[in-house]
Amino acid sequence: MDRLPCVLTIAGSDSGGGAGIQADIKTISMLGGYAASVITALTAQNTKNVTGIHAPSSQFVAQQLLTVTEDIQIDAAKTGMLFSEPIIEAIAPLLRHKKYPLVVDPVCVATSGAKLLKEDAVDALIRLIFPCADILTPNIPEAEMFTGIKISDREDVFRAARILLDMGPHAVLIKGGHSQSWAITDWFVARDRDPIPFLQQRVQTISTHGTGCTLSAAIATGLAQGLEIEATIKKAQEYLNLGLRASFPIGEGGGPPNHLAPWLKVEAREKVLSDLNQFCRWLEASDGIAALLPKGRGNIAISLPYAKDLSEVASMSGGIVGTHGGDALSVGFPDFGVSERTGATLLAVQRLNPEVGCAVTLGLTKKMKQVLHLSDFESIWIKREGKPDYISLEHGRFEEWGTFTILKEHKAPGIVEAIADPGGYGYEPVLRLLAKDVGDLVEKMKKLFKILKTLD
Repeated sequence: MDRLPCVLTIAGSDSGGGAGIQADIKTISMLGGYAASVITALTAQNTKNVTGIHAPSSQFVAQQLLTVTEDIQIDAAKTGMLFSEPIIEAIAPLLRHKKYPLVVDPVCVATSGAKLLKEDAVDALIRLIFPCADILTPNIPEAEMFTGIKISDREDVFRAARILLDMGPHAVLIKGGHSQSWAITDWFVARDRDPIPFLQQRVQTISTHGTGCTLSAAIATGLAQGLEIEATIKKAQEYLNLGLRASFPIGEGGGPPNHLAPWLKVEAREKVLSDLNQFCRWLEASDGIAALLPKGRGNIAISLPYAKDLSEVASMSGGIVGTHGGDALSVGFPDFGVSERTGATLLAVQRLNPEVGCAVTLGLTKKMKQVLHLSDFESIWIKREGKPDYISLEHGRFEEWGTFTILKEHKAPGIVEAIADPGGYGYEPVLRLLAKDVGDLVEKMKKLFKILKTLD
């Protein structure tokens, strides 16, 4: 087997497992690196608070760093909680002559509010560690503390970044998670270059413990793999965003991102394709069910957990059609990224209701409108007349825009079960039925078909 790039993390231990060394090792391993560690402090903490900190001697911390680097080739490193001035003074000479990129996450305070850096260590961190950093990754409160600037807008971010650059790091990434906005913007600023914004949609979750550790470890892993800094920041952001969307409670307080989220997606692929095949077999075996299908070509879309784009949504490669004999036929084979309109609708719904896992495109005749009304399914109608000129009708762009636009106006997006598209010139009216999973989808289609038969 080829050698994995080695990423060294120099940080504190989190007994709750969500931040520090534990988060770093999970992140590095999940992204394809080999994790080595130097532990600067032991913390007794859970999701609610930090109840104690015990630090080894500064000499022992330096001994860990020297021992690891004497034998193991380090491809990149990161620092997190460095805790005290003696520890910083002990490791700084070893970092000063490093031959690998270093990410410095200037950890000062835990998510729970506990201080993780002694007051007398702030000056030592700036004076001895910042000049060793290839990239410094403070959040807004940390950037404000180090620079003395109150950050309210992007011009303040740029001023703070310039001050931080004067402290010695080659580049700065000021993280925007503490700002109040729909999207999170991390600003990358390097010497003699224009600032670059890196945007991610904000995730509504309390599971933000260890996000800074996770992001910096992911950046270090990308650098160890030879990625350019812009590419590694983007990849790290995407990994963290996925982990936040896949997070789950582990205690009474705020938990961490789900560091295993990418693996869960890989594991889910086989089941998604199996569910798709199972649905198509049921459809083809159900007498008369083709009456629910559009005159043209429909499809079913089933997504991987926390899907980011159409490449993570499975459908039939040739769609689903009704035959002249009244049968339903699935065409082609199950595959990912092959249904633009149904898949785009599903992705748009998931932005506001991640509990929805699949969708199917049905016909929307006058009789089907009656069926929909009698079903009591909560439904909304896309407004084609409001489409902006810049939204294309191709590749599912309109369906994504139209669905998201109308769904976000609904008082309770989580209860919507059907998206009706009135169609237009060259576009058949269709109904996209939403469900949590294939079993739920089958039951909803059975209900519609039962009502339809009463109208014949």
